[in-house]
Amino acid sequence: MQRLYKLFMGVDATMVEINPFGETPDGQVVAFDAKINFDDNAEFRQKAVFAQRDFSMEDPREAEAAKFGLNYVGMEGNIGCLVNGAGLAMATMDIIKLRGGSPANFLDVGGGATESAVKEAFKIITSDKQVKAILVNIFGGIMKCDTIAKGVVAAAREVKLSIPLVVRLEGTNVDLARKIVAEAKDVAIISADDLDDAARKAVKAIKDK
Repeated sequence: MQRLYKLFMGVDATMVEINPFGETPDGQVVAFDAKINFDDNAEFRQKAVFAQRDFSMEDPREAEAAKFGLNYVGMEGNIGCLVNGAGLAMATMDIIKLRGGSPANFLDVGGGATESAVKEAFKIITSDKQVKAILVNIFGGIMKCDTIAKGVVAAAREVKLSIPLVVRLEGTNVDLARKIVAEAKDVAIISADDLDDAARKAVKAIKDK
C-alpha cells in the first residue's frame, strides 16, 4: 500500500487501480492487471510518462479534440452534439434518446473554449459520416453564448454545412448570440427554445430529410 501511494504521488496519477488482485495458495499476493490514469495538467512534470503515449491506439478524433482542449467521445448514433459541461452533455444525450434519436458523440467544449476551438469541434463532428444533424446546446456561464454563436456560424460557413443544425443557447450574452445567429442568413440554423425543443427538432430534421 505504501508503494502504491508512492507511485500515485510520484507520477501525478488520478487513479491507480489493481483489478483483479489475487492471492496464491502459498500466500503470495499478485496484481493480475492494473490501470493508471495520469493528470493531463502534470504533463510538464511527467515528460517521460507522456512520451509513451501511443496516438495510434486512440480514436484520431479524440486525439485531435484534445489538441484544442475539447473532450470528445465517438458513439454510434447520427445526431452530433456540441455542448459545454459534462453534465449538460449527458443530459443532452439522454433527451435525444428520449425523443427517439441517437447521439453520435459526446463533445464538451468546456468553459473556456475560443471561437477557433468551436470551429475545430465542428470539423471533428462533421468528419463522422454517420452524423445527419448537429445539436448545439450551450448554457453560458463562464462560456459566453456570443462566442459560441460566432464560432458556430463561422464553422458552418467554413465546412459548408449541408446537414440540419439545431442551436439552443441560454445564459451569458444570450441576446447578442441570438442576434448573431438570426443575422447569419446564409447559414440554415434551426433555433430552439429549450433542450427538449432542441432534441425534438433535431430528431424531426433527420426524419424530414
